[in-house]
Amino acid sequence: MRRAILLFGILLLVLPALNVSAAGGRPGSEPTAGVQVGSPAPELTLKTLDGQTVKLSDYHGKVVMLNFWATWCPPCRAEMPSMERLYKLMAGDDFVMLALNVEENGAQTVKAFLKSSPHSFPVLLDENAKAQNTYRVFRFPETFIISREGIIMNHILGAREWDEESTVQYLKFLVKG
Repeated sequence: MRRAILLFGILLLVLPALNVSAAGGRPGSEPTAGVQVGSPAPELTLKTLDGQTVKLSDYHGKVVMLNFWATWCPPCRAEMPSMERLYKLMAGDDFVMLALNVEENGAQTVKAFLKSSPHSFPVLLDENAKAQNTYRVFRFPETFIISREGIIMNHILGAREWDEESTVQYLKFLVKG
């Protein structure tokens, strides 16, 4: 009973904060309904900056934060320091942060960006927009929180401070199952 009350309290704090407004989109793009909260997360296969192949299913059994971003997006850049702090706070937990860059020349652009703004969380490249189209992402940043079982638990539009206490508690709760 105590755990249920704690969960309810955390959800009351977190859910309103997660439904922030969109940060904008690509010119000419029309937002459409993407994957639905409560549905299985579609599989993704992408490359890392160093050329390794990563599949979303590789992280089954872990909570995944899937963040779509671009270097040209000011809100995306603004939230990255808090993403880095969250990444460090969650180190050692069954938690994975994947930042999907959506730019056509992502490898070159991201490497240059990381020289001036270094971060240690994994960056994946979606240079052909396959993942972006699969998840129907048109506003940036957009983030999906995926459960250990591969179910989309949350869809967040816009930037946020990822290391806020209520968000960290929510993610740790999901990790503990």
